[in-house]
Amino acid sequence: MRNAIVLLAKFITCIVAFAVALDLFFDATITDILSFSLLVTIVSYVVGDVLLLPRIGNWKATVVDFLLVYASVWIFGNVVLDNYLQIAWGSFIAACLISAAEVLVHRFLHHDAPSAENTAKRQNQRLAYGTEMAEEEDIHDIRPDKK
Repeated sequence: MRNAIVLLAKFITCIVAFAVALDLFFDATITDILSFSLLVTIVSYVVGDVLLLPRIGNWKATVVDFLLVYASVWIFGNVVLDNYLQIAWGSFIAACLISAAEVLVHRFLHHDAPSAENTAKRQNQRLAYGTEMAEEEDIHDIRPDKK
């Protein structure tokens, strides 16, 4: 239920931010706004909230969300809306509005998240893997017919 609330809040925030930012500079249609909102909501949730927020914290995840929104709107907006420089300002405004809302979403997620001690037991925070090596004297000593 918590994930549904977060996704709905992110989607509504994206709709409002893109309506303000893209409609301010362009004649963006409602389908453009909804498609950008859906794309940014899903990618931002998976990358920013599920993968990075538990590992790097609130402020760093918010910066990653800002850069992610800015880059995705600038790249895809350039393709869809056909104006290179104006889409940069529209994506900057949208990224600022969405990042301001992301602070609240991250606080909501971080507040309800399990404690750091339990999280550290469940997953490796650094994603570092160790390799164990051994030397065999002679691999031909062990034969299936001998027991």
